[in-house]
Amino acid sequence: MTYQSSVNPAQLTAPGALNGAIADTSERRALYLKLFSGEMFKGFQNNTIARDLVMKRTLKNGKSLQFIYTGRTKSEYHTPGNSILGDSNNAPPVAEKTIIMDDLLISSAFVYDLDETLAHYSLRSEISSKIGHALAEAYDKKVFRTIALAAREAHPVTASPGPEPGGSVIKLGAGNEYNAQAIVDSFFEAASILDEKNVPRNGRTAVLSPRQYYALISQVDSNILNRDYGSSQGNMNSGEGLYEIAGISIKRSNNLPFMAGTVARVNGENNDYSGDFSAHCGLIYMKDCAGVVEGIGPQVQTTGADVKTMYQGDIIVGRQAMGVGTLNPACAIELQAA
Repeated sequence: MTYQSSVNPAQLTAPGALNGAIADTSERRALYLKLFSGEMFKGFQNNTIARDLVMKRTLKNGKSLQFIYTGRTKSEYHTPGNSILGDSNNAPPVAEKTIIMDDLLISSAFVYDLDETLAHYSLRSEISSKIGHALAEAYDKKVFRTIALAAREAHPVTASPGPEPGGSVIKLGAGNEYNAQAIVDSFFEAASILDEKNVPRNGRTAVLSPRQYYALISQVDSNILNRDYGSSQGNMNSGEGLYEIAGISIKRSNNLPFMAGTVARVNGENNDYSGDFSAHCGLIYMKDCAGVVEGIGPQVQTTGADVKTMYQGDIIVGRQAMGVGTLNPACAIELQAA
């Protein structure tokens, strides 16, 4: 048995301790996993574009969040001598929409201590990036499918003087999903539709597949691009030369349900994201079309010292709890190659 003496113990330097607290193993390692947590969140932020492009609310002390809609009312001329008693149709009409929290979404990995010691690269950094990417991908896919479904919905407010306008679908024609001129025409048609529905001009966004985006740059006449977007909009040779068409900013994502066929509902989804996306080829929308409720934002958890000793490694879990639902369908337009 190895003899260990507690007489004149060495003064331990603990670079992982928070404020020098070294009472136990967990305190000595308090700072070691902060980098992982930050890397995971950075990986999430770098790979999601939808989170800041829709309505987002935090949900606590409940399983769902209620959104209230009000429709329009009308005006009329007053007849001298008549009393004013309110609107005969009880306007404005009111409706509601409820978004439910989905089950906890996780992405996990087990990091074996010896593997981490022998690896010639930062194992935790690489794993954190993958976990962040997995959460972001699931997040964006649910949001984009929801926006596409919103474009196919009627508005919840149907009473007089409504009904309020619902979503819209623009058909590019079969096989035209990469036809640059058809895509450009769809942007101007979308801008007209949104204007006719009195949707605010600020915050209009389009999401296309990367191949569609580059088709716009390569196929559309450069004189049109220069006139509409100007030299300040980026360098086309770098692939960043097209930011906006008809006042609609353009984003690229591989997480659209692009020509995806039928997507089924899966266990854990308490909102319905299923649908037939066989002809889907892009979205144009304003952020009020869909909402996200978040109970647990993207965060990381790791096993404690006891489990680490038992398994000689760390189980690392990235998690988030959220749900997505349609809100104002008038703000959503789906592009279809049909």
